[in-house]
Formats: sequence, C-alpha cells, structure tokens
Amino acid sequence: MDLSIRAILPIDAAAAILLGRVWRPDIGPSVVAVRPGGVFDITGLAPTMADLLNLPDPVAALRRFDGEPVGEVAAILANSAHDTCDPKQPWFLAPCDLQAVKAAGVTFVTSMLERVIEEQVRGDASQADSVRASILASIGGDLATLKPGSPEAARLKQVLIERGAWSQYLEVGIGPDAEIFTKAQPMSSVGIGAEIGIHPASSWNNPEPEVVLAINAEGRIVGATLGNDVNLRDVEGRSALLLGKAKDNAASSAIGPFIRLIDDKFTLDDLRQVEVLMRVEGLDQFVLEGKSSLGRISRDITDLAGQLVCATHQYPDGAMLYTGTMFAPTKDRGAPGRGFTHQVGDIVTIASPRLGALTNRVNTCDKVEPWIIGTAALMKNLAARKLL
Repeated sequence: MDLSIRAILPIDAAAAILLGRVWRPDIGPSVVAVRPGGVFDITGLAPTMADLLNLPDPVAALRRFDGEPVGEVAAILANSAHDTCDPKQPWFLAPCDLQAVKAAGVTFVTSMLERVIEEQVRGDASQADSVRASILASIGGDLATLKPGSPEAARLKQVLIERGAWSQYLEVGIGPDAEIFTKAQPMSSVGIGAEIGIHPASSWNNPEPEVVLAINAEGRIVGATLGNDVNLRDVEGRSALLLGKAKDNAASSAIGPFIRLIDDKFTLDDLRQVEVLMRVEGLDQFVLEGKSSLGRISRDITDLAGQLVCATHQYPDGAMLYTGTMFAPTKDRGAPGRGFTHQVGDIVTIASPRLGALTNRVNTCDKVEPWIIGTAALMKNLAARKLL
C-alpha cells in the first residue's frame, strides 16, 4: 500500500482543515488536527470527534487551538499499514468515534439497477448479465433525469407495477423516501492502512467507494471524508432482510483518511462536485478501475442529511453518512458472465483530489484484527486521562 503524503493527502492539503484520530501508545485514541507542520493532538479542545463536530463553530475553534505535537504526518501514515505497524509508534484510526455510522442506499441510477439485478437473480452471479439486459429493456429511458418523489417518478412506478417489473430498490431509488440504514456500530469502522473484511461465506462481493458526510446533532453537514461500504452481493441478493449480514461485518466499514471540514476553501457546493476514483489491485494481477461523481447523485446531500436527522430521528453524537455509489463493478474476474468479486490480498484505493485517499487491504472477516475498543473502553480511557 502506498501511504505516502503524496498519495494520501488532498492536493490542497495546506489550505484544508483536516481532522483525524490517532492511536498514541501508552495514551490511547486521540483527536488530532493534520496540519502542514505535523499532527497535533487536540483532545484538550474536544475529547471526542463527536464533541468537536458538535461545537457551534468547529472551524473557528480549531484556528484558535494549537494542540500538542504528536509527530510528522509522513511517519504516522507509514506506520498505519496493518502488516508493518510498530505498536510503539502512533498510527491513524478511522476519523470518527461516537457518531452513528449510517448509509444511504440506491442513490445513483447505476447502483440502483444493480440492486434490482441482485434481487432478481437471488444472489446468483451467473444470471446477472441476462437479467440486466431484460430490466434495462423493461425500464427504458434515462432514470438519471427523474427526481425522486416527483409526479413523473410516480407515473413510472405505476407503469412498472403494471409490467410486473417493480422492485423495492426502485421504490427507494425514485420514491419520496431515501433508504437509510445502519452500516456499522460506533467505534467499529477501520481507517487508512487497515484490513477490510469480506465474509468468508461470500462468493460475490464488491467495494463501494463513497463520499461520507460528517453530520452534527443538528443535522448540519460540517465535513466530509471517503468510505468503503463493503458489500456482499450474494447475501443481499438472497433477501433484503439479510442487509445486516451483507453490510455490518467485522471491518466492513472503512472511513478516512481524514474528515475535511466545510469552510470558505471547501464549501458544500465544492463537495457536491467531488469525484471519487477507485482502483482494485489483486495478487492475481487483476486491476479494476472506476470513478463516480457526487454531482450525479439522485438526491441532494442536504436532502439525505435532512432525512437522517429530523423530528423523528435524533443523533445527539452526530452521524457519519455514506452517500451511496454509482460504481457497480461488472468486469469479469473469473468465469465469463460472473462479474467481479474480491480476493484476499486485494488492495483497494478510494481517492478524491479534495478529500485525499483511503487505502485498505482485503481479508476475510474472521481473520482481520478483532474489534475490541468500543464506546465503554473509550469512556474509561478518557476518564483516566481526566478529559471527561
């Protein structure tokens, strides 16, 4: 994995307000600011990332707070690779802590159609090509021009019902209500350099490169980062009721490398136009590349944030919200017509010029490093450090 500054930091890192979390040996998890002069522990400003993002003006607060030097960015990045990490030196964690980890599904037309295909083939990858062609013929037109919840979408829904082609995935793709589900538990996401997990029973799965919104308790988007919403296509295809097993497995949520705060140098409009690039490199020399643009999302990011945090749903510690992906890999890796699936050892890099790059290596969930530092452990650690 290339964890160099050149590969990982945003192209305008010197102008960006970047936040992360670092494991400090003999101290524990610490909230940090990543600056041109190095990495600085700012736990004295806010003991958790959730507290920091819930400040009335986190940008102004950070500009007034220096923090304690932890080390050079390059050295801590280099030590974040799971297989060469020196436990006596600091390394980066996922940049979130107490926030709920949620995901919005079926927010791009391409991925929406792939979810419909998974449902139709009941998780059997060998039938995907023929079903894909049939569905596209039934739907016709360009669904990307449809506004979810609009009268035009309602009319299309009725036509598809009459043709017997309606799907629960189309319901959330073009209907009024977004699909928002729990991707992972607070504290369970892995960060840059860590292994990501694929369930050992899965034979059809894929990465999902996404922009992840950092949303405070008021429902305001205060920052953004990158994420890999690792997905088991065969499991979800068997039944949508298996979504928890398809999505929430050990190390199946990767977030990072850092949260970039919204400010005058990186506005919500800048975020709306972010492009996400993905590259998978396998030990078998297989290479898969793709990209997606947040500008092609069906629902605006503020709509998604508003459907997540509202009068009927509160998140006092805020939330990290995966925004969905338009990238659904279909390139054959093995037998013709079976499309893409991961192999152990794959290196997955998700990158965006303004957000940096998130790089992880694939392993099976039962072999990745177990998750043992949860919310209770964090609270005990902060109390012992007299930060609570």
